[in-house]
Amino acid sequence: MSRFARKERPPAGFEILEPTLTALEAELREKVNQPHEGLRRGESLWPVHQINWQRSRYVYDMYHVYKEISREVYDYCIRMKLVDAGLMAKWKKPGYGRLCSTYVINPKNYKFGTVSICRVPRQFLEPDTVVEDSNTGCRGCASGPGGQRNIFGNKYGQYLAAIQVARKKRALEEEARRMVGKGREKARAEREDSEGDEDSEDEEAGIWAQNEEEAVLGPGDDVQGDVEADREAKKFLTKRGGEFGAGGGSSDKRPRHA
Repeated sequence: MSRFARKERPPAGFEILEPTLTALEAELREKVNQPHEGLRRGESLWPVHQINWQRSRYVYDMYHVYKEISREVYDYCIRMKLVDAGLMAKWKKPGYGRLCSTYVINPKNYKFGTVSICRVPRQFLEPDTVVEDSNTGCRGCASGPGGQRNIFGNKYGQYLAAIQVARKKRALEEEARRMVGKGREKARAEREDSEGDEDSEDEEAGIWAQNEEEAVLGPGDDVQGDVEADREAKKFLTKRGGEFGAGGGSSDKRPRHA
């Protein structure tokens, strides 16, 4: 029995998500159990925040963007706490579509009483300023032009729903070409013979991007301005004004930690 069915039987359609959610759960367990020697303060928690984001983003996009799952499946994931409901609720608000974690927008978590520097839009920073939140490893999750598509700069910042849907579309296109080129009956027989091989190839490919084309896939960015996001940024810059020049950014190109 699937571990997801131990408390409540998953609704029909959950099997679309289960392989990816299982892989992410195993990845998180592996990262948490790794030794933390040599890591900076807070860095050992980066995978927790990042995989939480990726898992939640995957389910969110599969429902809201690609319509690959039903509302029943979506609600089941929230009810079973397989995803971060609070973070997903924030993504629906203008200016928060790339938010890495609810942690970074809680002023109580930062000594200046603001939010993380990763929430500051690029236009408020000097060109080429490198940003890296010390708690999540986020390199910039503010909405607007010039923002990071992969907010973590690693595989955990990839959009797994976009990758899965693209692979599904590619497989269907290849199947259609095979059906047209070889005839329906012959193609069907070949498909049945090779079904096991194709399944093993999919498992070997894994859930993360296998090439640059997949790595840059995403559901699109919300580039509309947002009053709340700008207010956060201005408050951040005002309270930390001593660290920034007249242009609103820092001349120090080393990574800055909130």
